[in-house]
Amino acid sequence: MGLDEYRRKRDFTKTTEPKGTARKRAARKARFVIHKHDASRLHYDLRLEMEGVLKSWAVPKGPSLNPAEKRLAVMVEDHPLEYRDFEGVIPEAEYGAGTVMIWDEGTYEVAGDRTGPAGLAKGELKVNLSGNKLKGGYVLVRTRWRGEDKNWLLIKERDEAASTGGDILKQEPNSARSSRSMAEIAQQEK
Repeated sequence: MGLDEYRRKRDFTKTTEPKGTARKRAARKARFVIHKHDASRLHYDLRLEMEGVLKSWAVPKGPSLNPAEKRLAVMVEDHPLEYRDFEGVIPEAEYGAGTVMIWDEGTYEVAGDRTGPAGLAKGELKVNLSGNKLKGGYVLVRTRWRGEDKNWLLIKERDEAASTGGDILKQEPNSARSSRSMAEIAQQEK
């Protein structure tokens, strides 16, 4: 996708979101971030570093540790790598207006024999997350609901990090980066 759509949707004279550049970085483990985003509706954004950008999915109900819970993940525009560090408030009347938290972050590896881009093209991407809150295997599977290919499912794999008890979103509501709550981020950014 590149960053054209990302930049078209934002007025960088009004928002502190990074304009960013699509670029490769030195070979290290790929990074991921999950933003908790209180826009028109509270949701979570899964972002995987790939091909010099953050490939991004909006996950309305957020990730789960329970393999039985399949979560809708809608692929959205690519974001710049610098967005991995964004935690703050997008001003009212701007695209995505609301509070953004770095809910989880870490590194990931593609599982199995598919590279990230090949898995995306085939509509199945398996990753092993090594984050502050989420660990272990997850799979993203593209659906063809209503003929669209932007809808995916995010599913936790059955491994030692899986759990059927409790809700990680309620158990770990604060920022992995700053330990702030959504209200504290909103207040401190005013």
